Amino acid sequence: MSYAIEDLQPGMSANFVKTVTERDIALFGEVSGDVNPVHFDDDFASKTPFKGRIAHGVLGASYISTVLGMKMPGPGTIFLGLNIRFKAPVRIGDTVTAICTVRDVIAEKRRVIFDCACKVGDTVVIEGEATVMPPARPKA
Repeated sequence: MSYAIEDLQPGMSANFVKTVTERDIALFGEVSGDVNPVHFDDDFASKTPFKGRIAHGVLGASYISTVLGMKMPGPGTIFLGLNIRFKAPVRIGDTVTAICTVRDVIAEKRRVIFDCACKVGDTVVIEGEATVMPPARPKA
């Protein structure tokens, strides 16, 4: 199901929940080319401020894309922009909840602004805002 711009109102939200696995990090590193040792090498990562391996920040941010592209507004959405801040690391085994909440609907431009956050438990690990163009309502 997709939401057209006429269906969206400030305060509406959707979420996606994912537990980060070793395989997720390996596949993300392979597809992105980001094989920074902070993600793959226990010894190296133990000497960083994180004191151990962490997931790619953009892997966590991709869960925002999942919310917007698959849940609300959903399939057919065009992602126009994402402004995020990384607040805390995500580690293997952490369960991340990505939440996107409609902040503003700009009907005349067919744009929707979402407040977005990714949390591990009560800790916000990523926060920011996304701008999307929802799919058009199908013509009858």
